[in-house]
Amino acid sequence: MNELADFCKNLKKDFTPKIKNSKEPVKYWSEIDIIEDKPVDAFVIIFRTKGCSWSIKSGCTMCGYFNDSLWKNLDHKDILLQFEKAMEKYNGEKIVKIFNSGSFFDDKEIKSKTRISILNDLINKVDKISVESRPEYITNDKLEEIYDIITPKNFEIGIGLETADDYIREKSINKGFRFSQYQEAANKIKKYGFKIKTYLLLKPPFLTEEEAIFDNIETIKKVRPITDIVSLNPTNIQRNTYVEYLWKRNQYTPPWLWSVMQVLIKSKRIMGKKRIKCDIVGGGSYRGPHNCGKCDSEIISNISNFSINQNIVSFFLFV
Repeated sequence: MNELADFCKNLKKDFTPKIKNSKEPVKYWSEIDIIEDKPVDAFVIIFRTKGCSWSIKSGCTMCGYFNDSLWKNLDHKDILLQFEKAMEKYNGEKIVKIFNSGSFFDDKEIKSKTRISILNDLINKVDKISVESRPEYITNDKLEEIYDIITPKNFEIGIGLETADDYIREKSINKGFRFSQYQEAANKIKKYGFKIKTYLLLKPPFLTEEEAIFDNIETIKKVRPITDIVSLNPTNIQRNTYVEYLWKRNQYTPPWLWSVMQVLIKSKRIMGKKRIKCDIVGGGSYRGPHNCGKCDSEIISNISNFSINQNIVSFFLFV
């Protein structure tokens, strides 16, 4: 493990979960997403699990999702109780997105029988199911295991690639895998006919604004032939992370909303008919992507609208 990986691990050495209820999900809500270019309602569930295995071992520089994790093993029944609790608010949304602050296919977070139970419950209710996973857990055995359950449906697996540059991913993000592993996982996903969503990070530590924009554009060029959709994630300052450590010492600032717009405009031209979306977390605040404050809310609204309609024209009002 390198020095950055050790530092990320040491930042969490005194971490103690504040919430210990293993039967309550972190959060659930309804939002708008897209199926076949049409806006539909989507239901989002965030499970409270043991936590991302990589985060427990070391962790990514920007990721604070472990703050919502329990850091202890959960029983199969605990996750199902969380699922049942969330589904009490399910209102016929056509998409269900499942997040667990780690990997849906990591057996240390969600056991095989738990995955199967959840998918069996959802398959006759929704038109699309979306999950996410690190590439090392996306194996032929696990995809084969669920293939008979979800083949008729639109099943999407998201991978947090962040960048196609292995050096940046290791030295700035501490992601713990290489671009070739993303490619291998994508090939397995395609073999079973599932969809691929690729998460990209805008402005990891140690990159200037210009370098971050350039890295995103170069990454888009490399993943376009591989992925079905790209989700651009501008860095925000999450608690107990290396990014927060730098930010508190005036050694890091989140990206400008101008940069987000520039990446989306250029990326859409590269992606063509394939979709690129962007969810702004903490937008307009000091911990999130922001400008001077005067036009932040309007720009964020335009970014949200672009994620649905894929129309870059409204951005030109600001440039």
